[in-house]
Amino acid sequence: MAYNIRLVKLINGDMVLGKIDDAEGKIKGPASVQMMPTQQGGVQMAILPFGYPFDNEIEGEISTEHVIYEYKNVPDDLKNKYLEASSNLTISSSNDLQNLQNLGGSGGQKGGSFSDLLKG
Repeated sequence: MAYNIRLVKLINGDMVLGKIDDAEGKIKGPASVQMMPTQQGGVQMAILPFGYPFDNEIEGEISTEHVIYEYKNVPDDLKNKYLEASSNLTISSSNDLQNLQNLGGSGGQKGGSFSDLLKG
């Protein structure tokens, strides 16, 4: 992946996901990662702007001097959710690409022209 996205724990105990700039020693675009229990007994992760509730966008910087732990592995799903939240773009998964075959029209027809779609 082009971005150097890492998950770290700060000295105050917050889990932060962000783009690490090693040259500047900063975490750019930090987002808080919070775990919330679900009714099924599992946990769900929420990504919020680090400055929430005063900042509603994922922006700003944190010095890497405040990092006490860096997680070795960051799940791809978590990275994708971070990129979606910080860029307002939706990232497609391989399952989304497999569903493209259903775009051929009603009744599972494949092919057709663009004008056929407009007639619908």
